[in-house]
Amino acid sequence: MAISFDKAFGIHPQAMLIRSQRAELLASNIANADTPGYKAKDIDFATALKAAKSGQLSGNRLTTTHPDHLHAGTKMNSGVTKFRVPNQTDTGDGNSVDVQVERNLYTQNAIEYQASLSFMTGKILGLKKALGGQGA
Repeated sequence: MAISFDKAFGIHPQAMLIRSQRAELLASNIANADTPGYKAKDIDFATALKAAKSGQLSGNRLTTTHPDHLHAGTKMNSGVTKFRVPNQTDTGDGNSVDVQVERNLYTQNAIEYQASLSFMTGKILGLKKALGGQGA
């Protein structure tokens, strides 16, 4: 009987990938808080997760020249990365980043990433026990 990792892990691997890319985007927003004209961006998580579940994520993928090469580099397409509507009035330099909002979103994203990671760790330990290995 084969183990289906897709069934065992559910949506958590895809969610972790999206959360990781969202963390990069939010960190970029924070880093560019003082850049004139910079517009804050975010990922539409629900749309990205739906696309990931259906295998429709597109973007930068590494080109493989041999069937044994690993597939890597799935990135969000432009359909899930959006500019955020600013909560504050224009400060005169065209920058739409609100550092407090970005930090809060970054923290929330990190907590949700950690929740998926904890779930997957528990599943892996359970599968290890089921296969006769020593659980931690």
